[in-house]
Amino acid sequence: MKRIFGQLRDKNFDLLVCGGGIYGAWAAYDAALRGLSVALVEQGDWAGATSSASSKLVHGGLRYLETYDFKLVKKALAERQMLLKAAPHRVWPLRFGVPVYADSRVGSLMLKAGLSLYDFLAGLPGPAMSHHRYGREDFSGRFPILKTGGLKGGFTYADAQTDDARLVLEIVDGAISHGAACVNYCRLSRLIEQDGKAIGAMVQDLTDGSESNLFAKQIVYATGCWMAAEGEIAQEQGSRVRLTKGVHLVMPSSGLKEALLLTAKSDGRVFFIIPWYERTLLGTTDTDYRGSLDHVAVETQDVAYLLAEANRYLNKGWNAKDVIGSFAGLRALKYSDVATPSDASRDWKLETAKNGAHYSIGGKLTSAREDAAVIVDTVCERLGIQTPCATNGKPFPWVPVPSAMPLRWLAAPEMPEIWTPGEDKLGRFPAMEAQAQQFGIDGECFRWLIRRHGKRIEEIFIILAGEPKLAFRIVPDLPFIHADLLLCARDEMVVHLDDLLRRRMPLLILSRLDKDQLHRLATMVAPIMEWDEAAIESEAENCARMISREHPERLSDPRNAT
Repeated sequence: MKRIFGQLRDKNFDLLVCGGGIYGAWAAYDAALRGLSVALVEQGDWAGATSSASSKLVHGGLRYLETYDFKLVKKALAERQMLLKAAPHRVWPLRFGVPVYADSRVGSLMLKAGLSLYDFLAGLPGPAMSHHRYGREDFSGRFPILKTGGLKGGFTYADAQTDDARLVLEIVDGAISHGAACVNYCRLSRLIEQDGKAIGAMVQDLTDGSESNLFAKQIVYATGCWMAAEGEIAQEQGSRVRLTKGVHLVMPSSGLKEALLLTAKSDGRVFFIIPWYERTLLGTTDTDYRGSLDHVAVETQDVAYLLAEANRYLNKGWNAKDVIGSFAGLRALKYSDVATPSDASRDWKLETAKNGAHYSIGGKLTSAREDAAVIVDTVCERLGIQTPCATNGKPFPWVPVPSAMPLRWLAAPEMPEIWTPGEDKLGRFPAMEAQAQQFGIDGECFRWLIRRHGKRIEEIFIILAGEPKLAFRIVPDLPFIHADLLLCARDEMVVHLDDLLRRRMPLLILSRLDKDQLHRLATMVAPIMEWDEAAIESEAENCARMISREHPERLSDPRNAT
């Protein structure tokens, strides 16, 4: 992946997509697969906002059954099943436990009915992906971190997990490989209109300030929360978007390979405790938001709420000193005047303005592909093109196909009948794993390298062949190696250090990096990035400031002073 602003300069395209999150990425990829000439521009980094601040789940949304949003759940579950097949490296199964206590808001009978319906809407995917019921002792043994007082038993059910930022990145790369011009740090300065219709845009390269016009027959805005804030977008669509903030905390490993779905005692909304990259994600909040879009911060009250609700269930509670990192994102939902943000619909719609530009509103990470297909269907109809969508079921661009693995495996990702917590297909790459062991890569790092890079893990091996010491972990208790860092810096359109350390590999939220560590990592990639000493210092300082601004729970820790 190479960033080339010149690909946009004074060019004509069938489609211009504004916004490099999950919706913009899928729309660009879909359109490119249908043979359209496509430009995709993003004013920040790929997945730089909401699409890297999710719960990292590919799921139907069990809680939406309570609001009778069966259509949304069924759509998302169909996408979940498809993605497990098309992208076994990118989307992997994750089982969730749901405890039932004597004072639980939802009792066993209602929960059983809901989980049965969830399985039915998923197409009855088999025992490995279906729900199971456990008595008190068995459930407690499976989830020993939970308090047992009042515990009556519980259920487990299956959904799936991903790395959201890398999901977006891989889809963008798929668009590029099919001819799309994709440029991050490229801002749409203004639309170009003729006779009241949008025919193009002036775009600015934010790395050097240069500007250029480009022309497009169709324009799509997939800009998420910025739809409610900027220029013509605000005039047309701003009043139809409801912004809500979601916060996640990064906690130490819980020791579990499975996740938990819990209900907050104070307000009745659900939250998750999820294993991710040898850490635990705790979240999310859901509150209306009216602040700055450029600095969506984690507030002390957000931290307090999540810790208090989690500690109602945990036999060994967490406090603010246990918080390793945190992140916040904004959901741009279809406007609703319901009192509680959690009750606002997560469904999606496409609207077309008077000037012909299209606006993607609402939606979910899981169902973005299907929604993007509707976007491109609309674009193709306006262009008189009848080529159908090709993304449904198409193997992902980086899907690994080890020589020792028959191709039929890609079409049959059902879990084995005897399924253990956290098991997935990634242990079935013996040739790749043997090669990784020869380079000194431990098993957990190998597993995450496959998830992060798929077939591109061969590029990691090439780097290690030239410098074996790069197989060492960057942080001892996280599964990231130095060769991975270099590959991301070299081949994944990184512009700034926080692109590399937050979205290409999320070290900034998973570890407490200090200024010296940031400087060391910046120095390591400086030859690739062509940074001099002043640039190294500036990039490290910017990351340190971002940590201080986004993680209030760290401010009192003198080890993290900058």
